Amino acid sequence: MTVFESSLDAPLPIDSGHRFDADRHWAASLELGFEAREGVTRMARSRHLGPLRVQRPFHPEGQGGACHVYLLHPPGGLVSGDALSITAGVGAHAHALLTTPAANKLYKADSHGVAWQQHTRLDIADSGILEWLPQETIAFDGSRGEQRTTIALSGSARCLGWEVMALGRPASDLPFSSGRIEQRFRLTRDGRPLWLERQPLDPGHPRFRGHWGQGGATVQATLWAVGLEDEREAVDALREGLPGMSPRCAVTVRHGVLLLRYLGQERNEAWDLCRRAWEILRPRLIGLPAHTPRIWLT
Repeated sequence: MTVFESSLDAPLPIDSGHRFDADRHWAASLELGFEAREGVTRMARSRHLGPLRVQRPFHPEGQGGACHVYLLHPPGGLVSGDALSITAGVGAHAHALLTTPAANKLYKADSHGVAWQQHTRLDIADSGILEWLPQETIAFDGSRGEQRTTIALSGSARCLGWEVMALGRPASDLPFSSGRIEQRFRLTRDGRPLWLERQPLDPGHPRFRGHWGQGGATVQATLWAVGLEDEREAVDALREGLPGMSPRCAVTVRHGVLLLRYLGQERNEAWDLCRRAWEILRPRLIGLPAHTPRIWLT
């Protein structure tokens, strides 16, 4: 398998083998790096292995704004044995916004029950800014795998991101009634943990239906923002700016991390909630109004 790169660094050390038994492993990786050069954020590094890549960077907010990049996974979803690795590094004074052109799909496991993996690592240097805004993930019934997101901040780095997950396809009468997905989040600043979370999504476990857990919700979302100057004012702004959402969402701040949670039944509602929250928080976090990525409008 060929490794394509736009830097002189060594290829990513990821093995991949095409096989169709219980030991199948199909790897793909993407490594991005952003640097500020003369006041403009440039995508200084882009390497990929397998079906993970990016379109060219855009600067729709002007040269002093964020560098917008769209992450592309042509297969459109993960199947048994897939192992996706995404790494993005944002340098000092750089500002990147990463999103995807469509929903990510987690397909049903094969007859061997082989799991998939998706690991994301985001590193933001002192005074760097990263917005991580992927479109929603749809988990098909019987899907098995692990999502792991690691965010490492240095110094005064700032970050805003979200994860929207829809379980099953209720509109097609195909609920998420089997399988198991494990989500892990780890956010640190200068090596100090600020937010650590592990969430197993298992329809066979009592918490999946219990009111003390998932409560039967088929859609969930988590939005985080780190680096706000006035966290309390931001919380108040969200509560005022998201009318009618209180039964299904909540917002809190712990250890400098603002967290907005949604539990409900509507994928569009969760997406709209995150977008509206981003519009409210972005000026407070980075001093710029929200600028909708063009790919969301297609």
